[in-house]
Order: sequence, then structure tokens, then C-alpha cells
Amino acid sequence: MLRPDYQGSGFVNLVASLAEARGGAPRHPPLISLPVAELRSASNIVFLIVDGLGDNYLEANGAGSNLARHRRSAISAVFPSTTASAITTSFTGATPLEHGLTGWFTYFSEAACVGAPLPFQRRGEKTSLGIVPGRIFTEPSFFDALDVRTVAVSYRPIIDSLYNMHHCGRAERRAYDDLRGFVDETAAAVKSGTARKFVYAYWPEFDALSHRYGVGSVEVRAHFEALDAAFGELVARLAGSDTLLVLTADHGFIDCPPEESIELPAELAAMLRFPLCGERRIAFCHVHDERKFLQTAARIFGDRAQVRLSRELAEEGWFGPGRAHPHFAERIGDVALVMNGRGTVKDWVAGEPRHLHIGNHGGTSEDEMHIPLVVAKT
Repeated sequence: MLRPDYQGSGFVNLVASLAEARGGAPRHPPLISLPVAELRSASNIVFLIVDGLGDNYLEANGAGSNLARHRRSAISAVFPSTTASAITTSFTGATPLEHGLTGWFTYFSEAACVGAPLPFQRRGEKTSLGIVPGRIFTEPSFFDALDVRTVAVSYRPIIDSLYNMHHCGRAERRAYDDLRGFVDETAAAVKSGTARKFVYAYWPEFDALSHRYGVGSVEVRAHFEALDAAFGELVARLAGSDTLLVLTADHGFIDCPPEESIELPAELAAMLRFPLCGERRIAFCHVHDERKFLQTAARIFGDRAQVRLSRELAEEGWFGPGRAHPHFAERIGDVALVMNGRGTVKDWVAGEPRHLHIGNHGGTSEDEMHIPLVVAKT
């Protein structure tokens, strides 16, 4: 289990540095490998997040690439190494302990259900959580505290989602439809006006393709090459604009063979109060009898998983430092199934398609936990 770093070499620290460099109040120590003074000196900062691009992938596939040429170091993802946790950190500067989003699926007592916070839907249904976003998203956007013009560039189908609108705060939002639009809108945001700016730009397709085809697939490799060319073009188009481009990811990926996927046995499913929460690589279990579940799960999973008390992971600092979200304890449940190797665990609820992704994340392997820090000055 590779531990996340929150003290100076992690994603949380990068966000802290960006906030401080643009007049905000950082919640955690700055990133050691990217001094705040370097960020502050640029007229414009562009914070690019490529969902799913692990540092190990870049190192293995990026020889001679634009991204590799500007790579500065690897940094640590948050835990769990997943979009719901990390992207919420990217908007708020808060650790998962503080913002309380601990996986794609989370138990929300406020809505009396297990739900997916990003699409704001109940698990297995296409219906809303049925509460106002502020009930579960309690941390403010750090964008609102910056003393520069702030622009958020995101994919059109999600830019006006309840999650996105809440976390973008008062930032101007610009939508795109494809990779060409991503480059165009990001460049246009930088060049719009003469004021100093902070531009937040999010790209989701690397993650989507890695889930569908596997991160080791030819489809993902082809997309990586297109993405790298787009990054190179963006650097060239911003030449002379006194812009610092800072690119990273929310997590990396591993491919998980079907034979290493475990469908939660009926014996364990009968002990749950709610369906599994979290991710296939790290599942949070709300159980009736903690001791009995621990013993049974340890027997069934053997060396295929670390069967841990969820509160012990929190006490050990896996979710980061800070003041815990008011509902954090209930959101991580009683027992965590931390899968070893390339293993995953899954249960099913009515209304869910019985489909397993090839590529996965959320766990503690180096491929999932190491993300790149890419810095380019124009």
C-alpha cells in the first residue's frame, strides 16, 4: 500500500501552491517541487488536469513527447486515488478528510441513499439525490478567494452540472466539445483581456478510454499522442503571453483482468446495511456486525485484499490532515476492502448494467498513486 503524501509532495500541496500564488489562503503546505514564487511571477497560470494520466504511464509511453520534455517530477495523488476525491480537492484545496467525498459511490445520510456525487444521482437510478448540493458539498471553491480573474474550462456535458457549478463558484465557465475545442477555449481564456488570470482546464477523455479499453490499449496510446500534440500546440499558441502551464492528473490507472475481479459473495453481502461504497479497488462497507464481517471477509479474501477498519485508515492519515467533514465517519463506513495486486471487488444493485471496466483506479499501487507534474513557461 503506497501512502499518499500531504506534507509537500502531493496533489493537495500543488493546489495549495496555486491558491497562494493567486492571492488565496492555502489550507496545506505548498508543493516543494514548484515554489510559490515561480508561480506568482507569471501573469497567467493555467492549471491543466488530464483525468487518469499516471506518471508511470507518461514515463513508459512518453519518450520524446512534449509532456515528457516538460515533466518536472512525480507527485502523490490523494486517497482514494479517484476522480470524486481528487477533483473536489482541485476545486477546494481540501483533503478528502475535509471535503468528505471518498469515492464514486458514497453513502449520504442527508439523502438517505448511496449516491454518485459527480452526476448527483442515486446509485442504480437516474434520479437526483433530491437535496440541494450545499447539503453534501460543504467546502467552498477556492476560486472565490483569488485576487485575479478566474476561468474554468470544461467539457460541455458536465460544465453546468450541479457538482461543477457549485465547485466553480464565481469563476467564468467556458465549454468545449472536443480536443480541438479544449485547446481553443483554454488559449482564448488566457488571451481574453490583459488582467492576470488563473485558468482551470479539465480534460476527461483519457480516463474514459482507459476505463473502456484499458490503459495499456492501442486506443489509449493513440489518444495520448493526440493529447501530447495538443499540449505542444497550446504551449506554442501561448508563446509570449507570460503564462505558466501546470499539468497534472487526479490519479493514474491499472488494468484489471476479469479473473482478478471478485463479485461480493452473498455471505458478505448479507452483512451489509447498504450497497458497497467507494470504488472497485477500495470498497467501503457499512455492516451490521463489524467483528463478524472482518473475520468473514479476511477468510474469503485472504491475500487478495487488506481488510481494514475504515476508522484506522483515517487515523493513520490516509485521507489527509485537517478537520473532518461532519459526515466523514459515516461516509467511509465500518470496514474497507483495499484490493491487492490488480484485484477488484464489485456488488450490483437493481438498475445497474452488469459491466466491468478494464481500466481501474482508486487503489494504492504506484501506477494509481503517482501522477505527473508538468510545467511549461511561455
